[in-house]
Amino acid sequence: MLEAQTLSKQVTTAAGTLTILNEVSLCVKAGDSLAITGSSGSGKSTLLGILAGLDEPSSGRVKLHQHDMTALNEERRARVRADHVGFVFQSFQLLPGLTALENVMMPLELHGVANAKGKAEFFLTRVGLNDRLHHYPKQLSGGEQQRVAIARAFASEPDILFADEPTGNLDSETGAHVIDLLFELNREQGTTLVLVTHEQRLAEHCRQRIRLEGGKVVERKPCEAA
Repeated sequence: MLEAQTLSKQVTTAAGTLTILNEVSLCVKAGDSLAITGSSGSGKSTLLGILAGLDEPSSGRVKLHQHDMTALNEERRARVRADHVGFVFQSFQLLPGLTALENVMMPLELHGVANAKGKAEFFLTRVGLNDRLHHYPKQLSGGEQQRVAIARAFASEPDILFADEPTGNLDSETGAHVIDLLFELNREQGTTLVLVTHEQRLAEHCRQRIRLEGGKVVERKPCEAA
Protein backbone atom coordinates (compact mmCIF):
# COMPACT_ATOMS: atom_id res chain seq x y z
CA MET A 1 0.00 0.00 0.00
CA LEU A 2 2.78 2.46 0.94
CA GLU A 3 6.52 2.34 0.39
CA ALA A 4 9.15 5.01 1.00
CA GLN A 5 12.74 4.68 -0.14
CA THR A 6 15.51 6.84 1.36
CA LEU A 7 13.41 9.98 1.73
CA SER A 8 15.34 13.16 2.50
CA LYS A 9 14.13 16.73 2.84
CA GLN A 10 16.33 19.81 3.02
CA VAL A 11 15.33 23.45 3.17
CA THR A 12 17.46 26.55 2.73
CA THR A 13 17.54 28.99 5.64
CA ALA A 14 19.50 32.14 6.40
CA ALA A 15 21.90 29.99 8.39
CA GLY A 16 22.38 27.49 5.55
CA THR A 17 20.85 24.17 4.57
CA LEU A 18 18.66 22.48 7.17
CA THR A 19 18.04 18.73 6.92
CA ILE A 20 14.54 17.85 8.12
CA LEU A 21 14.51 14.20 6.97
CA ASN A 22 17.55 12.03 6.37
CA GLU A 23 17.11 8.87 4.25
CA VAL A 24 13.92 7.53 5.82
CA SER A 25 12.61 4.22 4.42
CA LEU A 26 9.49 2.29 5.40
CA CYS A 27 6.84 -0.07 4.06
CA VAL A 28 3.20 -0.51 5.12
CA LYS A 29 1.01 -3.33 3.82
CA ALA A 30 -2.66 -2.93 2.94
CA GLY A 31 -4.84 -2.96 6.07
CA ASP A 32 -1.82 -2.54 8.35
CA SER A 33 -1.05 0.34 10.71
CA LEU A 34 2.08 2.43 11.34
CA ALA A 35 2.79 4.93 14.10
CA ILE A 36 5.39 7.63 13.48
CA THR A 37 6.70 8.92 16.81
CA GLY A 38 9.43 11.27 17.97
CA SER A 39 10.03 14.50 19.81
CA SER A 40 8.88 17.90 18.57
CA GLY A 41 10.88 18.94 15.52
CA SER A 42 11.99 15.40 14.70
CA GLY A 43 10.41 15.49 11.23
CA LYS A 44 7.21 13.53 11.91
CA SER A 45 4.71 15.85 10.25
CA THR A 46 7.06 16.54 7.33
CA LEU A 47 7.35 12.81 6.72
CA LEU A 48 3.57 12.39 6.89
CA GLY A 49 3.04 15.18 4.38
CA ILE A 50 5.50 13.61 1.93
CA LEU A 51 4.01 10.13 2.33
CA ALA A 52 0.53 11.54 1.65
CA GLY A 53 1.68 13.43 -1.44
CA LEU A 54 1.08 16.85 0.12
CA ASP A 55 4.78 17.73 -0.07
CA GLU A 56 7.76 16.62 -2.15
CA PRO A 57 11.03 15.18 -0.86
CA SER A 58 14.41 16.58 -1.85
CA SER A 59 15.39 13.03 -2.77
CA GLY A 60 13.98 9.51 -2.50
CA ARG A 61 10.75 7.92 -3.68
CA VAL A 62 7.22 7.31 -2.39
CA LYS A 63 4.90 4.68 -3.86
CA LEU A 64 1.28 4.96 -2.75
CA HIS A 65 -1.19 2.35 -3.98
CA GLN A 66 1.21 1.50 -6.84
CA HIS A 67 1.58 5.16 -7.86
CA ASP A 68 5.07 6.68 -7.81
CA MET A 69 4.07 9.93 -6.10
CA THR A 70 7.50 11.49 -6.57
CA ALA A 71 7.19 11.12 -10.35
CA LEU A 72 3.79 12.85 -10.55
CA ASN A 73 2.96 16.54 -10.85
CA GLU A 74 0.67 18.18 -8.29
CA GLU A 75 -2.47 17.69 -10.36
CA ARG A 76 -1.91 13.94 -10.66
CA ARG A 77 -0.93 13.62 -6.99
CA ALA A 78 -4.19 15.37 -6.10
CA ARG A 79 -6.10 12.79 -8.17
CA VAL A 80 -4.38 9.92 -6.33
CA ARG A 81 -5.23 11.55 -2.99
CA ALA A 82 -8.86 12.01 -4.04
CA ASP A 83 -9.14 8.38 -5.12
CA HIS A 84 -7.28 6.64 -2.31
CA VAL A 85 -6.48 8.87 0.68
CA GLY A 86 -8.28 10.18 3.77
CA PHE A 87 -7.00 12.66 6.37
CA VAL A 88 -7.63 13.36 10.04
CA PHE A 89 -5.84 16.33 11.60
CA GLN A 90 -5.31 17.55 15.15
CA SER A 91 -7.12 20.80 14.31
CA PHE A 92 -10.22 18.94 12.96
CA GLN A 93 -10.49 21.29 9.92
CA LEU A 94 -14.28 21.41 9.89
CA LEU A 95 -16.05 24.19 8.01
CA PRO A 96 -17.73 26.37 10.69
CA GLY A 97 -20.66 27.38 8.48
CA LEU A 98 -21.71 23.78 7.83
CA THR A 99 -23.45 21.34 10.16
CA ALA A 100 -21.85 18.03 11.11
CA LEU A 101 -23.92 16.32 8.44
CA GLU A 102 -22.98 18.87 5.79
CA ASN A 103 -19.28 18.65 6.68
CA VAL A 104 -19.35 14.91 6.01
CA MET A 105 -21.56 15.21 2.94
CA MET A 106 -19.56 17.90 1.16
CA PRO A 107 -16.53 15.85 -0.02
CA LEU A 108 -18.87 13.02 -1.03
CA GLU A 109 -20.94 15.38 -3.14
CA LEU A 110 -17.83 16.91 -4.70
CA HIS A 111 -16.83 13.44 -5.88
CA GLY A 112 -20.28 12.58 -7.17
CA VAL A 113 -21.03 9.88 -4.59
CA ALA A 114 -24.60 8.63 -4.83
CA ASN A 115 -26.76 9.10 -1.71
CA ALA A 116 -24.17 11.31 -0.01
CA LYS A 117 -26.64 12.25 2.73
CA GLY A 118 -27.45 8.64 3.61
CA LYS A 119 -23.78 7.71 3.68
CA ALA A 120 -22.89 10.70 5.83
CA GLU A 121 -25.70 9.87 8.27
CA PHE A 122 -24.49 6.25 8.46
CA PHE A 123 -20.92 7.20 9.39
CA LEU A 124 -21.97 9.90 11.84
CA THR A 125 -24.21 7.35 13.52
CA ARG A 126 -21.30 4.90 13.48
CA VAL A 127 -19.18 7.37 15.47
CA GLY A 128 -22.02 8.02 17.92
CA LEU A 129 -23.26 11.38 16.63
CA ASN A 130 -26.70 10.47 15.27
CA ASP A 131 -28.26 13.06 17.63
CA ARG A 132 -25.80 15.81 16.59
CA LEU A 133 -26.25 15.76 12.80
CA HIS A 134 -27.56 19.31 12.55
CA HIS A 135 -25.20 20.92 15.05
CA TYR A 136 -22.49 23.31 13.90
CA PRO A 137 -18.84 22.78 14.94
CA LYS A 138 -19.01 25.56 17.57
CA GLN A 139 -21.90 23.65 19.20
CA LEU A 140 -19.82 20.47 19.51
CA SER A 141 -17.13 19.51 22.00
CA GLY A 142 -13.58 18.85 20.84
CA GLY A 143 -14.14 15.11 20.93
CA GLU A 144 -17.36 15.42 18.95
CA GLN A 145 -15.64 17.58 16.34
CA GLN A 146 -12.88 14.99 15.98
CA ARG A 147 -15.50 12.27 15.55
CA VAL A 148 -17.08 14.32 12.75
CA ALA A 149 -13.64 14.54 11.14
CA ILE A 150 -13.21 10.77 11.45
CA ALA A 151 -16.66 10.13 9.97
CA ARG A 152 -15.79 12.47 7.08
CA ALA A 153 -12.51 10.65 6.44
CA PHE A 154 -13.96 7.14 6.52
CA ALA A 155 -17.13 8.02 4.59
CA SER A 156 -15.10 8.35 1.40
CA GLU A 157 -13.84 4.78 2.04
CA PRO A 158 -10.14 5.57 1.55
CA ASP A 159 -7.58 2.84 1.01
CA ILE A 160 -5.23 4.63 3.39
CA LEU A 161 -5.84 7.18 6.13
CA PHE A 162 -3.20 9.61 7.36
CA ALA A 163 -3.72 11.14 10.81
CA ASP A 164 -1.55 13.88 12.33
CA GLU A 165 -1.85 13.89 16.14
CA PRO A 166 -5.53 12.87 16.00
CA THR A 167 -5.86 12.93 19.80
CA GLY A 168 -3.57 15.89 20.45
CA ASN A 169 -6.33 18.36 21.38
CA LEU A 170 -8.43 15.92 23.38
CA ASP A 171 -8.57 14.99 27.05
CA SER A 172 -7.44 11.52 28.10
CA GLU A 173 -10.86 9.86 28.18
CA THR A 174 -12.03 11.36 24.89
CA GLY A 175 -8.70 10.56 23.26
CA ALA A 176 -9.03 6.92 24.30
CA HIS A 177 -12.49 6.77 22.70
CA VAL A 178 -11.15 8.28 19.45
CA ILE A 179 -8.30 5.73 19.40
CA ASP A 180 -10.79 2.86 19.79
CA LEU A 181 -12.94 4.33 17.04
CA LEU A 182 -10.06 4.66 14.58
CA PHE A 183 -9.05 1.05 15.00
CA GLU A 184 -12.61 -0.29 14.95
CA LEU A 185 -13.12 1.36 11.56
CA ASN A 186 -9.68 0.17 10.48
CA ARG A 187 -10.70 -3.42 11.18
CA GLU A 188 -14.17 -3.09 9.66
CA GLN A 189 -13.09 -1.43 6.41
CA GLY A 190 -9.53 -2.73 6.07
CA THR A 191 -8.26 0.85 5.84
CA THR A 192 -4.49 1.24 6.14
CA LEU A 193 -3.56 3.68 8.94
CA VAL A 194 -0.48 5.90 9.13
CA LEU A 195 -0.47 8.00 12.31
CA VAL A 196 1.81 10.69 13.68
CA THR A 197 1.49 10.74 17.44
CA HIS A 198 3.26 11.56 20.66
CA GLU A 199 0.89 9.31 22.62
CA GLN A 200 2.34 5.97 23.62
CA ARG A 201 -1.06 4.27 23.91
CA LEU A 202 -1.98 5.23 20.34
CA ALA A 203 1.39 4.07 19.01
CA GLU A 204 1.01 0.74 20.80
CA HIS A 205 -2.24 0.03 18.94
CA CYS A 206 -0.31 0.01 15.65
CA ARG A 207 1.25 -3.13 14.21
CA GLN A 208 4.51 -1.32 13.56
CA ARG A 209 6.09 1.93 14.62
CA ILE A 210 9.14 4.04 13.90
CA ARG A 211 10.72 6.76 16.01
CA LEU A 212 12.39 9.76 14.43
CA GLU A 213 15.03 11.98 15.97
CA GLY A 214 16.72 14.71 13.98
CA GLY A 215 15.00 13.49 10.82
CA LYS A 216 16.44 9.97 11.06
CA VAL A 217 14.82 6.67 12.03
CA VAL A 218 16.42 5.75 15.37
CA GLU A 219 14.04 2.94 16.33
CA ARG A 220 11.90 0.58 14.32
CA LYS A 221 9.78 -2.16 15.81
CA PRO A 222 6.69 -4.25 15.19
CA CYS A 223 4.19 -4.39 18.00
CA GLU A 224 1.00 -6.31 18.57
CA ALA A 225 -2.21 -4.42 17.91
CA ALA A 226 -4.10 -3.93 21.14
